[in-house]
Amino acid sequence: MSLEGQDFERKSLRIIEGRTANWGEIARHCVAFANARGGKLLIGFEDGEAAPPMDQHVADGLVEQARRRIGELTVNVTCAVQRELSAETGGEYLLITVSRSHAPASTTDGRYYFRIADESKPLVGEQVQRLLNERNAQPWEALTTLRVPRSQTDPAKLAVFTAAIRASSRVKASVKEKSDAELLDHYYLAIDRYLTNLGILCVGRRQDRVQLGAAPVIQFIKYDQDDRKVSKLSWDDHSLTPMELVEAVWQEIPDFRETYELPDGMFRQYVPAYDQRVVRELLVNALVHRPYTQRGDIYLNLYPDRLQVVNPGLLPLGVTPQNILHQSVRRNDEMARLFHDLELMEREGSGYDLLYEVLTSQGRKLPEVREGSDRVEIIVHRRVIKPVVIDFLAKADAAYHLTQRERIALGILVQHEALTIRQLADILELQDTSSVNSWIERLLKWNIVKQVGKTSGTRYFVAPDLLDKMKFPSKTTLARIETHRLQALILEDLQRHPGSSSSKMRERIGDEIPMQRIRKQLTILIEEGRVAFQGEKRWRRYWLT
Repeated sequence: MSLEGQDFERKSLRIIEGRTANWGEIARHCVAFANARGGKLLIGFEDGEAAPPMDQHVADGLVEQARRRIGELTVNVTCAVQRELSAETGGEYLLITVSRSHAPASTTDGRYYFRIADESKPLVGEQVQRLLNERNAQPWEALTTLRVPRSQTDPAKLAVFTAAIRASSRVKASVKEKSDAELLDHYYLAIDRYLTNLGILCVGRRQDRVQLGAAPVIQFIKYDQDDRKVSKLSWDDHSLTPMELVEAVWQEIPDFRETYELPDGMFRQYVPAYDQRVVRELLVNALVHRPYTQRGDIYLNLYPDRLQVVNPGLLPLGVTPQNILHQSVRRNDEMARLFHDLELMEREGSGYDLLYEVLTSQGRKLPEVREGSDRVEIIVHRRVIKPVVIDFLAKADAAYHLTQRERIALGILVQHEALTIRQLADILELQDTSSVNSWIERLLKWNIVKQVGKTSGTRYFVAPDLLDKMKFPSKTTLARIETHRLQALILEDLQRHPGSSSSKMRERIGDEIPMQRIRKQLTILIEEGRVAFQGEKRWRRYWLT
């Protein structure tokens, strides 16, 4: 288990004791948690330990000192400090619980930090301005700028909303028992006498949504193979709520419901051109995670080979195209809670794990995420690269009851002949290779996936006997070759072609083997005294000793 994460950090008690106490470090983590989604700072844990030292004691005055020093060193940070006792070791530690701030938090010397994965990172330049823009004293959702009385809802939309809440499997019975007026308060659709901006979006009248200025508009444009527009649909009259927009777009664009006919032995199987789960997830993300303080339409651009979703605004602070699979930052908390309770989305995360799962299980490329100066683009591809992957993963899942992570990892490995641990970590957007194990540990245990090599030279591939058992038409490839066999091929090649470059050697041995592997084995053979070389970099040539 990781000792740090998105919502918690562990530190030694020594960091706040004696003359060397570093309260600035504690303030930094508290500011980072406050600017993200809140978190917990546990003080009293040594490096690499999951529990505090046995019989460790926290001095009586340290709790009050922590409260005072954090208050002195931070701005807009709200936290609770208490002394806790470990059930495992009996040792004491300090627990600092930091709440998410509604205004930008900083240290008293004007420094801003943000929690990204398991690190508290400084914000600089434009990032600080983004934090100031996104973190107003009161969220946009809860503002009552238009002063629309709470009685002026759209009766039909309110009835649909309350019925859906009471029918949802995610809503507690105590919430379902609330009156319609109480549900408006519970979901912050109204505050006191007025509808909030969120309330106007979700249960308000059309004329009030028009006045908001930030109500979402969706445009669908279809292009031909020459990138010429052939058709267009718009949802721009503000008559629909965000929830209704998701259903309307799916139902009114027939192109999304086209299917592929793929051969399956004597039969045929049909694969959707764009899976309904993928399209809905893309729409929900575009609606829930967009900045409603910024105007701009959502575009669905459909090309013959891909769907491009363009959303105004940048990704939430802390989320990048490189960490979007794992980093969870909710820009609109109450809308996310509403969509979750209506069973339209998972509240935690951005839904990209679902996109990865569906696309890999259908033998398609992973989604591409691009961030421009004022917009975010997500591209999903139509073409099924490897149709046989669909049947293979369905059989593997039925036989082993795989988790979502395991289905994603296995789908990626099936699409590739073999991947190094670094390549797999990069595809899964993992910061370090040690995290790969949590995705494939059981696959290795069950011999679904095989592992060869060690440390950075570790490679993974789907077990050949399993491929045979499930009648997966995989071809023989050198990408899965074992290290000692690769060394033997290198030595044999140099015996026949002395003075060769590594690139020529790879052409003759097999270009499916990564160049990095060839060079690594050459380095090992040189260290063992079996191979010699002359020259540097691109002019280096090799001989047998």
